[in-house]
Amino acid sequence: MHRHSRESYYVVGEGDLSFDAERNPMSSRPSARSELRRFRFSRLGPVGEPVDPALQQELAAAMTVEQDTAGETALEPVPAGFTYLGQFVDHDLTLDRTAVDLGEDVSLEDLIAGRSPALDLDALYGRGPARDPHLYTDGVHLKVGTTAAVPLEGANNNRTGFDLPRKGTGETKAEERAAVIPDARNDENLAVAQTHLAFVHFHNRVADVLATDGVPTPQLFDRTRAEVVKHYQWLLRTDYLPRIADPAVVGEVFTSGRKFFEPAPDAHDAATMPIEFSVAAFRLGHSMARATYQWNRFFRAGANAGIATMLQLFIFSGTSGTLSPTGNPADLDDPNAGTFLRLPTNWIVDWRRLHDFPGAGRPDLGVPEGEGNLARRIDTLLTNPLATLPAGTFAGRGQGLAPDDIQRNLAYRNLIRANMVKLASGQQMAGLFGVKELTRDELLTGDGQGADLSALSEEHREALAARTPLWFYILREAEVNGGKLGAVGARIVAEVFSRSMDAARHSILREPDWRPRFGTDGRFGMADLLLFAFNGDPAKLNPLGD
Repeated sequence: MHRHSRESYYVVGEGDLSFDAERNPMSSRPSARSELRRFRFSRLGPVGEPVDPALQQELAAAMTVEQDTAGETALEPVPAGFTYLGQFVDHDLTLDRTAVDLGEDVSLEDLIAGRSPALDLDALYGRGPARDPHLYTDGVHLKVGTTAAVPLEGANNNRTGFDLPRKGTGETKAEERAAVIPDARNDENLAVAQTHLAFVHFHNRVADVLATDGVPTPQLFDRTRAEVVKHYQWLLRTDYLPRIADPAVVGEVFTSGRKFFEPAPDAHDAATMPIEFSVAAFRLGHSMARATYQWNRFFRAGANAGIATMLQLFIFSGTSGTLSPTGNPADLDDPNAGTFLRLPTNWIVDWRRLHDFPGAGRPDLGVPEGEGNLARRIDTLLTNPLATLPAGTFAGRGQGLAPDDIQRNLAYRNLIRANMVKLASGQQMAGLFGVKELTRDELLTGDGQGADLSALSEEHREALAARTPLWFYILREAEVNGGKLGAVGARIVAEVFSRSMDAARHSILREPDWRPRFGTDGRFGMADLLLFAFNGDPAKLNPLGD
């Protein structure tokens, strides 16, 4: 899986865009057979000019500087769980199912679906129980895993249903602890892993309800998936998008239709993924991630173990970490490091700390004052731990990278990819959309609480103000917009979500009268999904108690 390490993008009409050995942008044409199977990116805006790599390094350093503030200054604070819902969605959109089909005979329909972005939960379902039976228990229900007991009161037992299913065999410990899920990126950190697990439980409970309703067993999986996908799309449209993007832009796109991205595709056209979305706009979640989380009763302010850190969320995953405590971050680069092969029980999430249950009508599921988690606002600052990513997050294990190597800096990795694909600048995209550009002062200063660019050379400041990297532009735009994507960022994200719902096998856009069954009074957000998935039971939403 690509994680933060995609080394090439197949852009329709342009071929493979990548780097050469000296990290210079290059393009090439794949073979006809390979081209047919490639995940399809497209270019929404014009071709841009490369940015000076020295400027990219200076900008990345400014965006990941050590900070005293918690970064929770958004006009409308967002519960921290939405950061990782966004990551889960990104993996759903960018999962390339054709990779597992190479060398096999596949139908044209499967081939098109596999290489096309769609909001259809492929990262949860894989290719379905007929072709990926190892993901399922009985052809309908998805597998869950069991945690590993630790010698702590309340966590000294194995708990089934609170970890991802894991392989349990392999030549290395990394292979043994690998999650049995379609996309290894969903075990890249503990928060996205537990989010994936919540969707597993939601699917399984919907299946149980439909079976009770009398849906015949041969139809049960397909009917369940259809319901789950449409509820998922509904919560993205009504709960997620309005929290992260200007609601006026979102509403216009979903009411009046798309203006710029594949506005009127032929029914047989496969959807594509704009590189402006993948490389820039939807990397907004990197700004929302926190350095620390009040995770559960064991890992919170005042607890003996202290508050959970972002590094620990990487450690207690199977893809980036070892599932075991380590005092040496370098252990994360060793595939045989660690003791545990399953999630330790004391690391089960307390969902009350990541989502707003009182706002969903359950005041009994609030947390003590000061023990919840808000996402950082969307702006030009990333929390400092993202300057030193574990190598496993970008397929960098075994490369011998120094702890402070610039390759570990997430902001730098984002910025250099823009050069690789010759991404348009923020100003070019504003011109395409016909919206007012950010001013020079807004670009260089923001609202005074984002990235401080005073350390950049005057030459680099002028270059940045004239041709702003799109990712930075979109984050600065959100910064001066109270923490929500503005005219450029919101337009890209909303139109891609709309097209990706259009492209899904099951789509609420093709069923305008459809309404969620498993919410409350027509409302269905992420808190409602969790309440239904766990039957509203506090012992399942907060398994370790207070």
